[in-house]
Amino acid sequence: MALVVAQEVPTSSSMAVPHGPAGVGEARHRMRSQLRRGGVAESVIDDAVLILSELLSNACKHGRPLGDALSGDGDVLAAWRVDAGGRLTVEVTDGGGPTRPAPATPSVTAHGGRGLNIITALADDWGVRDDARGEVTVWVVVHVDVHDPDAGHRRDDFATRVAAPSVSAIPGLDFADAFDDMD
Repeated sequence: MALVVAQEVPTSSSMAVPHGPAGVGEARHRMRSQLRRGGVAESVIDDAVLILSELLSNACKHGRPLGDALSGDGDVLAAWRVDAGGRLTVEVTDGGGPTRPAPATPSVTAHGGRGLNIITALADDWGVRDDARGEVTVWVVVHVDVHDPDAGHRRDDFATRVAAPSVSAIPGLDFADAFDDMD
């Protein structure tokens, strides 16, 4: 008979991540490892890792590194925690930038601009916090209770919340009109 001992997820984990793509993989690996050791469901971990990747990518693309470092030379801060109630929160802090984080409405052919829409679809809540030094923290509540038996079950309407509106929902666009001259 094997004895299984439950481990708790560290109440707070944070790490400096290089401002750029170099440290994203290490941050994802560390988060996955810690949450897995803490007994968090794989589907919740998958969501959290994807959210962390999106936040770090946005921080490196749109924000400056922390402190006085030049772009590409400094760090951003990644943090995650599971509180006593089981709420999993992920945060990324950067040195601020010229724009505020906000979901975009990219064209169908756009190569980016969907990250915050993906986060909105996966997460229970998210927001932005500014501080007096100009630093910006984007926080995401991945799941309000990782101990809930249904935690991490994908929502049935995920694709409709991330995808562009259907063609029939776009006013003034009727493909049938394009074929009128083909008689």
